[in-house]
Amino acid sequence: MRSQEQKQEPQGETKPKDPAPTAKGGKFRENLVILAVALSLSLLIRIFVAEPRYIPSDSMFPTLEIGDRLVVEKVLYRFSPPKFGDIIVFTPPGQLRVQGYTKDQAFIKRIIGEPGQLVEIRGGKVYLDNDPIAEEYIAEPPEYDWGPNLVPDQQYFVMGDNRNDSNDSHIWGFLPQQNIIGRAAWRFWPWERLGPI
Repeated sequence: MRSQEQKQEPQGETKPKDPAPTAKGGKFRENLVILAVALSLSLLIRIFVAEPRYIPSDSMFPTLEIGDRLVVEKVLYRFSPPKFGDIIVFTPPGQLRVQGYTKDQAFIKRIIGEPGQLVEIRGGKVYLDNDPIAEEYIAEPPEYDWGPNLVPDQQYFVMGDNRNDSNDSHIWGFLPQQNIIGRAAWRFWPWERLGPI
């Protein structure tokens, strides 16, 4: 007597089913959703967190040069006010719009005077509350006099590091805090000068 072996399926297991073929439009729709989410996240980050900026002039020389590319972070000033020495990016205030600048253009300068401080420029030095400030970051001393003037509440006195070639507060006045976009935090181009600002 010959015994015959019978193939039996293991108990409790079933054969894997072939995956259902994806509909032609399904993969396209999935890619479209991924793209929309990525674009939305990118837009939200740019609006609320950080954005890249390009330096078009030498008003901040030698700290920043024409062609430098920066990351401007927008979170810090939600928790603490801007302070002396911060390099900020801002939209042109009303005084600059009269000169033909538009809302979508941006300026970059260094905060020198904070609200409530007395600012004066004389004899090639900047004075805050009658004390001269040390400024190792400037291209050369200012060749003009200004003030003394008290910085109003919720406004700032800003200057370019290239003091004699900068369209800044000594020309058009104080900067309202509401115009500040954010703080220049990081230079990502050119590579040889990569790093924090």
